[in-house]
Amino acid sequence: MFGNSFLMEGKALDYLWKKQEVILNNISNVDTPGYKKKQVRFVEEFRNRLRAASQTHDRSAVRQAIQDSNYQVYTAYDSSARVDENNVNADVENVEMARTGLHYQYMLQSVTNDFKRYQSAIKGQ
Repeated sequence: MFGNSFLMEGKALDYLWKKQEVILNNISNVDTPGYKKKQVRFVEEFRNRLRAASQTHDRSAVRQAIQDSNYQVYTAYDSSARVDENNVNADVENVEMARTGLHYQYMLQSVTNDFKRYQSAIKGQ
């Protein structure tokens, strides 16, 4: 009934939630000597799976690609200019947190609007 849109929105919300958790963890460890920031991968894997599935022209393949897509948390070992070898830049993390928060709010609004449309259709309005 809902198609793949709710499934995609759910995956996006899961990813954005995890990304916020990882960013908050990075910010909380900004002064921890030797700490290496963590990052979350999702978009590329998601895009590649959807692209491959859409070429099959099979709706179930697209649904399966969405379900099989998962985020991955990894450690970023890029160089640090700091003496304590911590590679977290608090300014960058705060900007990314704000951006991720806005994306999350947008996705929640999208889900809410989809439910409202279905509700209106069911009520016949």
